Parts: sequence; structure tokens; C-alpha cells
Amino acid sequence: MSDLRAELKKSIIEQLNLEELEVKDISNEEPLFGDGLGLDSIDALELIVLLEKDYGIKLTEPQQGKEIFVSIDKMANYIEANRTK
Repeated sequence: MSDLRAELKKSIIEQLNLEELEVKDISNEEPLFGDGLGLDSIDALELIVLLEKDYGIKLTEPQQGKEIFVSIDKMANYIEANRTK
């Protein structure tokens, strides 16, 4: 597992107050919403804030979030390609 993926999982657990989860509990390929991790639209807003605060990535279109927040792998790939911090 790359450091970025582990960092993302840790940040998601902290940001979304998912104290019942540990980094090892989240698969890189697991869907973040719906049947996977079970995140909702409020969580999506928190993820947008996390991207901007931690990686300098500002999303301007809601559709971007749907494409990026599919899984930890998708988020990490997007961050690696677009981060400014």
C-alpha cells in the first residue's frame, strides 16, 4: 500500500469521525459510497474540504466528486496527478 493511500484512509477516518474503523479495514478498491464504506452526501462535502485543505485541490464541478470519490485508489490517483501541496 502506498503512503498516500494509507494517509488518505487515516484522514478519512479522522475527518469523518469513523472511530470504529482502522486503516487496515478499508480496502483500496472498496467503494466509498453505497454498499462499500457507506459514506453519504455530507461525507462527500467533507472529502472535498479534505482535498482542498490537505492537497491544494479545489473541485469546481460536483460531477468531479462522483468520479474521484469512487475508491481510495481513484482518489489517490487523482491527488497524485493534481496536487499542489
